[in-house]
Amino acid sequence: MHERERLHTLIDTLPEDELPVALRFLEHLEDAAPLWSLSDAPVDDEPLTAADEAALAEADRDLAEGRVVNHAEARRRLLGEA
Repeated sequence: MHERERLHTLIDTLPEDELPVALRFLEHLEDAAPLWSLSDAPVDDEPLTAADEAALAEADRDLAEGRVVNHAEARRRLLGEA
């Protein structure tokens, strides 16, 4: 099966409530042309600021203390799903 046919099959089998998400993603890909990958991005050579360091330390503490949510919970919160 070719990639385009596989995409059509996947779209045809998506639940109705997932179609808007798929559409937004595909539109994003269309808008991002020409696509480039992170491997092509220049190295970030700017030093971290004190605020950057503080934010990274806070993120590390959140991870260590379990103050994280999984993808499904983040989606629920962001999209206001029940």
